[in-house]
Amino acid sequence: MELALYIQDTAKKAKRASLSLRLMHASLKNSVLNRIATLIVAERDVVLRSNKIDFDRGEEAGMSRSFLDRLLLTDKRIDEMVQSVKEIAEMEDPVGGIEGVRRPPGFVLEKVRIPIGVVAMIYESRPNVTVDAAALCLKSGNAVILRGGSDALESNRALISIIQTALKEEGVPETAVQLIERVEHEGVSLLVKQSGFVDLVIPRGGEKLIEAVVQEATVPVIKHYKGVCHLYIDRDADIKMAVNVVQNAKVQRPGTCNALETLLVHRDIAQEFLPEVRKKLDGVELRGCAQTRKLLPGIGEASEDDYYAEYLDMILAVKIVDTVEEAADHIERYGSSHTDGIVSQNINTVEQFVQGVDSAVVTVNASTRLSDGGVFGLGAEIGISTDKLHARGPMGIGELTTYKWVVRGNGHIRT
Repeated sequence: MELALYIQDTAKKAKRASLSLRLMHASLKNSVLNRIATLIVAERDVVLRSNKIDFDRGEEAGMSRSFLDRLLLTDKRIDEMVQSVKEIAEMEDPVGGIEGVRRPPGFVLEKVRIPIGVVAMIYESRPNVTVDAAALCLKSGNAVILRGGSDALESNRALISIIQTALKEEGVPETAVQLIERVEHEGVSLLVKQSGFVDLVIPRGGEKLIEAVVQEATVPVIKHYKGVCHLYIDRDADIKMAVNVVQNAKVQRPGTCNALETLLVHRDIAQEFLPEVRKKLDGVELRGCAQTRKLLPGIGEASEDDYYAEYLDMILAVKIVDTVEEAADHIERYGSSHTDGIVSQNINTVEQFVQGVDSAVVTVNASTRLSDGGVFGLGAEIGISTDKLHARGPMGIGELTTYKWVVRGNGHIRT
Protein backbone atom coordinates (compact mmCIF):
# COMPACT_ATOMS: atom_id res chain seq x y z
CA MET A 1 0.00 0.00 0.00
CA GLU A 2 1.19 3.53 -0.73
CA LEU A 3 2.71 5.04 2.40
CA ALA A 4 0.31 7.98 2.59
CA LEU A 5 -2.71 5.67 2.34
CA TYR A 6 -1.21 3.29 4.91
CA ILE A 7 -0.73 6.10 7.44
CA GLN A 8 -4.19 7.55 6.84
CA ASP A 9 -5.83 4.13 7.07
CA THR A 10 -4.06 3.49 10.39
CA ALA A 11 -5.21 6.87 11.73
CA LYS A 12 -8.82 6.26 10.63
CA LYS A 13 -8.87 2.86 12.34
CA ALA A 14 -7.52 4.42 15.52
CA LYS A 15 -10.22 7.10 15.43
CA ARG A 16 -12.97 4.51 15.12
CA ALA A 17 -11.47 2.50 17.96
CA SER A 18 -11.29 5.60 20.15
CA LEU A 19 -15.08 5.94 20.01
CA SER A 20 -15.56 2.58 21.71
CA LEU A 21 -12.73 3.23 24.17
CA ARG A 22 -14.50 6.40 25.24
CA LEU A 23 -17.34 4.26 26.61
CA MET A 24 -15.25 1.40 28.00
CA HIS A 25 -15.91 0.55 31.64
CA ALA A 26 -12.99 0.69 34.06
CA SER A 27 -13.31 -3.04 34.82
CA LEU A 28 -12.80 -3.93 31.16
CA LYS A 29 -9.77 -1.66 30.89
CA ASN A 30 -8.26 -3.35 33.92
CA SER A 31 -9.04 -6.79 32.54
CA VAL A 32 -7.24 -5.94 29.29
CA LEU A 33 -4.21 -4.60 31.16
CA ASN A 34 -3.95 -7.63 33.41
CA ARG A 35 -4.23 -9.88 30.37
CA ILE A 36 -1.39 -7.97 28.70
CA ALA A 37 0.76 -8.49 31.79
CA THR A 38 0.00 -12.22 31.84
CA LEU A 39 0.79 -12.64 28.13
CA ILE A 40 4.08 -10.76 28.37
CA VAL A 41 5.19 -13.20 31.05
CA ALA A 42 4.00 -16.18 28.96
CA GLU A 43 5.72 -14.88 25.82
CA ARG A 44 8.89 -13.71 27.54
CA ASP A 45 11.16 -15.93 25.43
CA VAL A 46 9.62 -14.64 22.20
CA VAL A 47 10.17 -11.06 23.30
CA LEU A 48 13.78 -11.72 24.32
CA ARG A 49 14.55 -13.48 21.02
CA SER A 50 13.07 -10.61 19.05
CA ASN A 51 15.03 -8.10 21.10
CA LYS A 52 18.24 -10.04 20.51
CA ILE A 53 17.77 -9.62 16.77
CA ASP A 54 17.49 -5.84 17.22
CA PHE A 55 20.40 -5.73 19.67
CA ASP A 56 22.72 -7.78 17.44
CA ARG A 57 21.91 -5.53 14.48
CA GLY A 58 22.68 -2.50 16.62
CA GLU A 59 26.04 -3.92 17.65
CA GLU A 60 26.91 -4.72 14.05
CA ALA A 61 25.98 -1.17 13.06
CA GLY A 62 28.36 0.22 15.68
CA MET A 63 25.71 1.88 17.85
CA SER A 64 26.95 3.51 21.04
CA ARG A 65 26.98 1.73 24.38
CA SER A 66 24.29 4.04 25.76
CA PHE A 67 22.06 3.50 22.72
CA LEU A 68 22.40 -0.27 23.03
CA ASP A 69 21.53 -0.01 26.72
CA ARG A 70 18.27 1.78 25.85
CA LEU A 71 17.51 -0.88 23.25
CA LEU A 72 18.22 -3.90 25.44
CA LEU A 73 15.50 -5.92 27.16
CA THR A 74 16.49 -8.23 30.02
CA ASP A 75 14.48 -10.45 32.34
CA LYS A 76 14.61 -7.69 34.94
CA ARG A 77 13.37 -5.05 32.51
CA ILE A 78 10.55 -7.30 31.34
CA ASP A 79 9.58 -7.89 34.97
CA GLU A 80 9.55 -4.12 35.50
CA MET A 81 7.39 -3.70 32.40
CA VAL A 82 4.89 -6.24 33.68
CA GLN A 83 4.81 -4.63 37.11
CA SER A 84 4.13 -1.22 35.55
CA VAL A 85 1.16 -2.59 33.61
CA LYS A 86 -0.25 -4.15 36.78
CA GLU A 87 0.19 -0.92 38.72
CA ILE A 88 -1.62 1.05 36.01
CA ALA A 89 -4.47 -1.47 36.14
CA GLU A 90 -4.82 -0.89 39.89
CA MET A 91 -5.09 2.88 39.57
CA GLU A 92 -8.35 4.75 39.75
CA ASP A 93 -9.85 5.39 36.34
CA PRO A 94 -9.42 9.10 35.53
CA VAL A 95 -12.22 9.11 32.96
CA GLY A 96 -15.58 10.35 34.19
CA GLY A 97 -14.29 12.22 37.20
CA ILE A 98 -16.63 15.13 37.98
CA GLU A 99 -16.45 18.44 39.79
CA GLY A 100 -20.03 19.59 40.38
CA VAL A 101 -20.72 23.32 40.62
CA ARG A 102 -24.25 24.61 41.33
CA ARG A 103 -24.76 28.10 39.96
CA PRO A 104 -27.18 30.73 41.38
CA PRO A 105 -29.79 30.16 38.62
CA GLY A 106 -30.06 26.59 39.89
CA PHE A 107 -28.57 24.48 37.13
CA VAL A 108 -25.63 22.14 37.73
CA LEU A 109 -22.37 22.58 35.93
CA GLU A 110 -20.11 19.53 35.66
CA LYS A 111 -16.49 19.50 34.56
CA VAL A 112 -16.01 15.92 33.37
CA ARG A 113 -12.70 14.18 32.66
CA ILE A 114 -12.63 12.54 29.21
CA PRO A 115 -10.03 10.84 26.99
CA ILE A 116 -8.05 12.95 24.54
CA GLY A 117 -8.97 10.55 21.70
CA VAL A 118 -6.12 9.32 19.50
CA VAL A 119 -2.52 9.73 20.64
CA ALA A 120 0.38 9.27 18.22
CA MET A 121 3.57 8.31 20.04
CA ILE A 122 6.84 8.74 18.10
CA TYR A 123 9.93 7.39 19.83
CA GLU A 124 13.33 5.81 19.38
CA SER A 125 15.04 2.65 20.62
CA ARG A 126 13.51 1.80 24.04
CA PRO A 127 10.96 -1.01 23.43
CA ASN A 128 9.60 -0.74 26.98
CA VAL A 129 8.00 2.53 25.83
CA THR A 130 5.76 0.43 23.56
CA VAL A 131 4.15 -1.27 26.56
CA ASP A 132 4.14 1.82 28.80
CA ALA A 133 2.45 3.98 26.17
CA ALA A 134 -0.12 1.30 25.28
CA ALA A 135 -1.02 0.67 28.94
CA LEU A 136 -1.33 4.35 29.83
CA CYS A 137 -3.43 5.15 26.77
CA LEU A 138 -5.77 2.20 27.29
CA LYS A 139 -6.30 3.07 30.95
CA SER A 140 -7.09 6.69 30.05
CA GLY A 141 -9.45 5.60 27.26
CA ASN A 142 -7.29 6.65 24.32
CA ALA A 143 -6.41 4.82 21.14
CA VAL A 144 -2.70 4.99 20.39
CA ILE A 145 -0.59 4.80 17.25
CA LEU A 146 3.00 3.83 18.01
CA ARG A 147 5.84 4.70 15.68
CA GLY A 148 9.02 3.30 17.18
CA GLY A 149 12.47 3.41 15.62
CA SER A 150 13.55 0.88 13.02
CA ASP A 151 16.29 -0.21 15.43
CA ALA A 152 13.68 -1.79 17.74
CA LEU A 153 11.25 -3.02 15.10
CA GLU A 154 11.40 -6.74 15.93
CA SER A 155 10.98 -6.08 19.66
CA ASN A 156 8.05 -3.76 19.04
CA ARG A 157 6.37 -6.23 16.70
CA ALA A 158 6.55 -8.94 19.35
CA LEU A 159 5.13 -6.66 22.04
CA ILE A 160 2.34 -5.28 19.84
CA SER A 161 1.33 -8.83 18.90
CA ILE A 162 0.93 -9.60 22.61
CA ILE A 163 -1.05 -6.42 23.26
CA GLN A 164 -3.38 -6.95 20.31
CA THR A 165 -3.95 -10.58 21.33
CA ALA A 166 -5.06 -9.37 24.77
CA LEU A 167 -7.37 -6.78 23.19
CA LYS A 168 -8.95 -9.40 20.93
CA GLU A 169 -9.44 -11.88 23.78
CA GLU A 170 -11.21 -9.20 25.83
CA GLY A 171 -13.45 -8.08 22.95
CA VAL A 172 -11.78 -4.69 22.47
CA PRO A 173 -10.86 -3.47 18.95
CA GLU A 174 -7.28 -4.49 18.13
CA THR A 175 -6.90 -1.15 16.38
CA ALA A 176 -6.96 0.56 19.78
CA VAL A 177 -3.20 -0.05 19.78
CA GLN A 178 -1.40 -0.01 16.44
CA LEU A 179 2.24 -0.05 15.39
CA ILE A 180 3.49 1.77 12.29
CA GLU A 181 5.70 -0.92 10.81
CA ARG A 182 6.77 1.09 7.79
CA VAL A 183 10.16 2.63 8.56
CA GLU A 184 10.31 5.36 5.90
CA HIS A 185 11.10 8.73 7.47
CA GLU A 186 8.25 10.27 5.48
CA GLY A 187 5.87 8.23 7.60
CA VAL A 188 6.49 10.46 10.61
CA SER A 189 5.74 13.59 8.58
CA LEU A 190 2.50 12.06 7.31
CA LEU A 191 1.42 10.82 10.75
CA VAL A 192 1.76 14.22 12.45
CA LYS A 193 -0.45 15.77 9.78
CA GLN A 194 -3.47 13.52 10.40
CA SER A 195 -5.71 16.32 11.67
CA GLY A 196 -9.21 15.07 12.34
CA PHE A 197 -7.99 11.57 13.12
CA VAL A 198 -5.04 12.11 15.49
CA ASP A 199 -5.65 14.41 18.47
CA LEU A 200 -2.22 14.61 20.08
CA VAL A 201 1.37 13.82 19.09
CA ILE A 202 4.04 12.99 21.68
CA PRO A 203 7.58 12.76 20.28
CA ARG A 204 10.14 11.14 22.56
CA GLY A 205 13.68 10.85 21.34
CA GLY A 206 16.60 12.84 20.02
CA GLU A 207 16.62 16.58 19.52
CA LYS A 208 16.45 16.29 15.72
CA LEU A 209 13.39 14.04 15.86
CA ILE A 210 11.50 16.39 18.16
CA GLU A 211 12.38 19.50 16.16
CA ALA A 212 11.26 17.80 12.95
CA VAL A 213 7.93 16.78 14.49
CA VAL A 214 7.28 20.28 15.86
CA GLN A 215 8.05 21.88 12.50
CA GLU A 216 5.85 19.54 10.47
CA ALA A 217 2.91 18.77 12.76
CA THR A 218 -0.57 20.15 12.14
CA VAL A 219 -1.73 18.23 15.24
CA PRO A 220 -1.02 19.53 18.79
CA VAL A 221 2.36 18.35 20.12
CA ILE A 222 3.57 17.82 23.69
CA LYS A 223 7.35 17.70 23.61
CA HIS A 224 9.46 15.25 25.56
CA TYR A 225 12.46 17.44 24.75
CA LYS A 226 16.08 16.61 25.47
CA GLY A 227 17.19 16.18 29.06
CA VAL A 228 20.06 18.55 29.77
CA CYS A 229 19.88 17.90 33.51
CA HIS A 230 21.93 19.84 36.07
CA LEU A 231 22.94 19.45 39.69
CA TYR A 232 24.19 22.47 41.62
CA ILE A 233 26.42 21.66 44.60
CA ASP A 234 26.05 24.57 46.97
CA ARG A 235 28.75 25.76 49.37
CA ASP A 236 26.58 24.49 52.23
CA ALA A 237 26.26 20.98 50.80
CA ASP A 238 27.02 17.82 52.73
CA ILE A 239 29.97 16.59 50.67
CA LYS A 240 29.39 12.87 51.23
CA MET A 241 25.73 13.24 50.25
CA ALA A 242 26.61 15.35 47.24
CA VAL A 243 29.16 12.82 45.96
CA ASN A 244 26.64 9.97 46.23
CA VAL A 245 23.88 11.96 44.55
CA VAL A 246 26.12 13.01 41.66
CA GLN A 247 27.40 9.47 41.16
CA ASN A 248 23.88 8.07 41.00
CA ALA A 249 22.62 10.82 38.71
CA LYS A 250 25.44 10.31 36.21
CA VAL A 251 26.43 6.65 36.40
CA GLN A 252 23.37 4.59 37.41
CA ARG A 253 22.00 4.68 33.85
CA PRO A 254 23.66 7.39 31.74
CA GLY A 255 21.64 6.73 28.59
CA THR A 256 18.36 8.04 30.02
CA CYS A 257 16.86 11.51 29.69
CA ASN A 258 16.99 12.14 33.45
CA ALA A 259 20.70 11.40 33.78
CA LEU A 260 23.01 14.22 34.88
CA GLU A 261 24.74 16.10 32.06
CA THR A 262 26.19 19.22 33.73
CA LEU A 263 27.56 19.61 37.25
CA LEU A 264 27.67 23.11 38.77
CA VAL A 265 29.81 23.60 41.88
CA HIS A 266 30.06 26.60 44.20
CA ARG A 267 33.56 28.08 44.29
CA ASP A 268 33.81 27.80 48.10
CA ILE A 269 33.37 24.01 48.11
CA ALA A 270 34.99 23.13 44.77
CA GLN A 271 38.53 22.45 46.06
CA GLU A 272 37.28 19.88 48.56
CA PHE A 273 34.37 18.44 46.58
CA LEU A 274 35.69 18.00 43.04
CA PRO A 275 38.56 15.59 43.83
CA GLU A 276 36.17 13.49 45.92
CA VAL A 277 33.52 13.25 43.25
CA ARG A 278 36.13 12.49 40.61
CA LYS A 279 37.06 9.31 42.52
CA LYS A 280 33.43 8.16 42.33
CA LEU A 281 33.03 8.90 38.63
CA ASP A 282 35.33 6.17 37.41
CA GLY A 283 34.93 5.77 33.65
CA VAL A 284 33.27 9.16 33.23
CA GLU A 285 34.95 11.63 30.89
CA LEU A 286 34.97 15.03 32.59
CA ARG A 287 35.02 18.29 30.64
CA GLY A 288 35.47 21.39 32.74
CA CYS A 289 35.81 25.15 32.77
CA ALA A 290 39.26 26.72 33.32
CA GLN A 291 38.84 26.83 37.11
CA THR A 292 37.73 23.19 37.20
CA ARG A 293 40.74 22.09 35.13
CA LYS A 294 43.08 23.72 37.63
CA LEU A 295 41.58 21.61 40.40
CA LEU A 296 41.31 18.46 38.27
CA PRO A 297 44.43 18.35 36.07
CA GLY A 298 44.15 16.23 32.96
CA ILE A 299 40.45 16.61 32.25
CA GLY A 300 39.20 18.02 28.95
CA GLU A 301 38.04 21.55 28.27
CA ALA A 302 34.28 22.22 28.27
CA SER A 303 33.20 24.17 25.20
CA GLU A 304 30.03 26.21 24.80
CA ASP A 305 28.46 23.27 22.98
CA ASP A 306 29.20 20.96 25.93
CA TYR A 307 26.92 22.96 28.19
CA TYR A 308 24.05 22.55 25.72
CA ALA A 309 24.73 18.84 25.20
CA GLU A 310 22.58 15.89 26.16
CA TYR A 311 25.35 13.30 26.10
CA LEU A 312 23.34 10.22 27.08
CA ASP A 313 26.76 8.75 27.74
CA MET A 314 29.58 8.62 30.30
CA ILE A 315 30.52 12.26 29.77
CA LEU A 316 29.95 15.10 32.22
CA ALA A 317 30.42 18.85 31.86
CA VAL A 318 31.58 20.68 35.00
CA LYS A 319 31.54 24.38 35.85
CA ILE A 320 32.45 26.34 38.97
CA VAL A 321 30.06 29.17 39.86
CA ASP A 322 30.21 31.97 42.44
CA THR A 323 26.58 32.04 43.59
CA VAL A 324 23.26 30.20 43.50
CA GLU A 325 22.03 32.98 41.20
CA GLU A 326 24.80 32.19 38.73
CA ALA A 327 23.85 28.51 38.87
CA ALA A 328 20.21 29.35 38.14
CA ASP A 329 21.24 31.66 35.29
CA HIS A 330 23.36 28.90 33.77
CA ILE A 331 20.44 26.46 33.95
CA GLU A 332 18.11 29.04 32.39
CA ARG A 333 20.52 29.57 29.50
CA TYR A 334 21.67 26.04 28.74
CA GLY A 335 19.00 23.79 30.25
CA SER A 336 16.02 22.11 28.60
CA SER A 337 13.46 22.57 31.42
CA HIS A 338 13.56 18.85 32.16
CA THR A 339 15.08 18.11 35.60
CA ASP A 340 17.52 20.21 37.61
CA GLY A 341 18.52 20.02 41.25
CA ILE A 342 20.42 21.42 44.20
CA VAL A 343 22.38 19.78 46.99
CA SER A 344 22.51 22.05 50.05
CA GLN A 345 21.82 22.10 53.77
CA ASN A 346 20.90 25.78 53.67
CA ILE A 347 17.09 26.08 53.67
CA ASN A 348 17.12 29.64 52.35
CA THR A 349 19.42 28.78 49.45
CA VAL A 350 17.32 25.72 48.63
CA GLU A 351 14.13 27.77 48.47
CA GLN A 352 15.84 30.42 46.37
CA PHE A 353 16.89 27.72 43.91
CA VAL A 354 13.48 26.01 43.87
CA GLN A 355 11.71 29.29 43.14
CA GLY A 356 14.29 30.55 40.67
CA VAL A 357 14.70 27.46 38.48
CA ASP A 358 11.82 26.98 36.03
CA SER A 359 12.09 23.28 35.20
CA ALA A 360 9.44 20.59 35.00
CA VAL A 361 11.08 18.79 37.93
CA VAL A 362 13.34 20.34 40.57
CA THR A 363 15.19 18.02 42.96
CA VAL A 364 16.49 18.93 46.41
CA ASN A 365 19.26 16.75 47.88
CA ALA A 366 18.20 14.02 45.48
CA SER A 367 19.29 12.45 42.20
CA THR A 368 17.84 13.65 38.90
CA ARG A 369 17.21 9.95 38.14
CA LEU A 370 14.18 10.14 40.45
CA SER A 371 12.37 12.17 37.79
CA ASP A 372 10.32 9.27 36.48
CA GLY A 373 6.67 8.29 36.16
CA GLY A 374 7.15 5.02 38.01
CA VAL A 375 8.99 6.69 40.88
CA PHE A 376 6.29 9.39 41.03
CA GLY A 377 3.60 6.75 41.47
CA LEU A 378 2.18 7.06 37.95
CA GLY A 379 2.83 3.41 37.11
CA ALA A 380 4.81 4.49 34.07
CA GLU A 381 5.14 7.55 31.88
CA ILE A 382 4.36 8.27 28.28
CA GLY A 383 6.98 10.99 28.44
CA ILE A 384 8.39 13.80 30.53
CA SER A 385 6.90 16.96 29.13
CA THR A 386 9.20 19.97 29.00
CA ASP A 387 6.29 22.11 27.82
CA LYS A 388 4.04 24.09 30.15
CA LEU A 389 0.67 23.34 28.50
CA HIS A 390 -1.26 21.21 29.17
CA ALA A 391 1.06 18.78 30.95
CA ARG A 392 4.47 19.20 32.55
CA GLY A 393 6.94 16.66 33.89
CA PRO A 394 6.23 12.89 33.93
CA MET A 395 2.95 12.21 32.14
CA GLY A 396 0.67 9.47 33.43
CA ILE A 397 -2.98 8.61 32.90
CA GLY A 398 -4.25 11.90 34.31
CA GLU A 399 -2.22 13.90 31.80
CA LEU A 400 -3.72 11.83 28.97
CA THR A 401 -7.19 13.20 29.64
CA THR A 402 -8.90 16.49 28.93
CA TYR A 403 -12.36 17.66 29.99
CA LYS A 404 -15.74 18.84 28.82
CA TRP A 405 -18.44 20.90 30.51
CA VAL A 406 -21.87 19.37 31.01
CA VAL A 407 -24.78 21.69 31.90
CA ARG A 408 -27.70 19.94 33.63
CA GLY A 409 -30.81 22.06 33.93
CA ASN A 410 -34.57 21.80 34.13
CA GLY A 411 -35.78 24.01 31.34
CA HIS A 412 -33.22 26.71 32.17
CA ILE A 413 -32.71 29.46 29.62
CA ARG A 414 -30.56 32.55 29.48
CA THR A 415 -32.33 35.87 29.80
